[in-house]
Order: sequence, then structure tokens, then C-alpha cells
Amino acid sequence: MAIVNTRQKLIDYCLRNLGAPVIEINVDEDQIEDRIDEAIQFYQEYHSDAVVRMYRKHQVTSTDITNRYITLPDNFLFVNRVFPFNSAQEGTSLFSLDYQLHLQDVYSLRQPGLLVNYEMTKQYMSLIDRNINGMQELTTFSRHQNRLYIETQWGDTIGENEYIIIEGYETLDPDTYTDVYNDRFLKKYATALLKRQWGLNLIKFEGMQLPGGVTLNGRQIYDDAVQDIEKIEEEMQLTYEMPADFYVG
Repeated sequence: MAIVNTRQKLIDYCLRNLGAPVIEINVDEDQIEDRIDEAIQFYQEYHSDAVVRMYRKHQVTSTDITNRYITLPDNFLFVNRVFPFNSAQEGTSLFSLDYQLHLQDVYSLRQPGLLVNYEMTKQYMSLIDRNINGMQELTTFSRHQNRLYIETQWGDTIGENEYIIIEGYETLDPDTYTDVYNDRFLKKYATALLKRQWGLNLIKFEGMQLPGGVTLNGRQIYDDAVQDIEKIEEEMQLTYEMPADFYVG
């Protein structure tokens, strides 16, 4: 079995599944490209294997400060959080309370029962910080805008040339990670979409008799494809789709 690792090989695989080259598949090349794009888009949006958790660093520019937002790549689906810009609050500073607390208790935490008390103390400190200083990671992101808005004092809290870390989920680019094209679900779904397009093209010739007494039955091909698509999408929802709250950080 040939390994499907390019877009063209995926197209060839789907057409062979439908009967080519023994049977002529009456689908235009532009229609094929559209259906493949549709299959990849559906796969990327709903299949768990098409999404990966990423930590992306970004160096703040003067344009970011002027715009008051950061432009993210097109393949970004969700943003969970932006790490605080003040490193002292995250315990990386020598003079921060968190750092000193870690330094003092790192060895004693091995004793039974102390880890629970340590965790409760950390949560209590976080509660005090949130109530007094407020939330510092209020963000808004829409994948159709590709803009990450951060509610903060731009130029003060976030200065030019500083780095921030963005935690979120990105879709895998099949041209970069070519194994995506060989995914079983994607191959089945793309084949079903092409089959539906084929049947839709033939419906207009329904009942027309060809030389030799052959009659085209585009309606049957179309109906079979619709049933295949419904089964595949149901399988995806029950087996491969992540829970609705999976992306909540």
C-alpha cells in the first residue's frame, strides 16, 4: 500500500477508492481541490490528532503597543492564557516571596503531609494577589481575527522588546507534518466528499441512457455518499473529538 504523504497522493487515493482509473470519475479538478480543502478543514477543527498544545514566545514590538494587540498565526485555534509579564510574581526573581518559599521548603516537602499544606498556602497567596492586584491576564482572542487582545497597560506593564509566553492550541499543517495526509479518518472523509460531489454532478443526467444501454444513476451515488458522510462525522464526534471543555485552561 502506497503511503499517502502529499496532497496529490491523497487525491489519487480517494479517486482510486471511487473506481478510477477503471471508472471515469466525473469531478472537475477545482471541485476536487475544494472538497479536499473542506475535508482538511473539518479534520483540523474537530479531530483531536490535528490539534497540538503549544507555547509560543513573542517579542513585543512598538507596533504591538500601538495596536494594543498581538497578531497570531492563522493556525491558532484557542488561547488558554498569557503568562504574567512580571517575573517576580511567578517566582523567578531572587527577591520574590514565591522564590524564597520554594527555596526554604523544597527539601522539607518530602515529608508526609507537608505537600498538602504547601499547596493550600500557594492557593491562599494566589487568592490574596488576585483580590488585591486584580487579574493580569485578561485576554480576548478570535481565530477569525488572529488577534490576541490583552487588557493591560501597554508600554508600562508590557514594554517594547520584552517577551511574553502564549499558551494555546494550534492545528497541524499537513504540508509540514505530512503524516496528516495518511490519517485514516481524513482519507475516508475526503473520499466520501468526492463521492457526494460526483453524484451531485451526475444527478442532472439522471435517466439518460448511454450507448450500450447503460443508464447513469447519480442519485444513488449521491445518497450513498450522504450516508457515508453522516456515519463518518458521527464516528468522529464519538471517538475522536475532544470534549467541549478541553480547551479551557
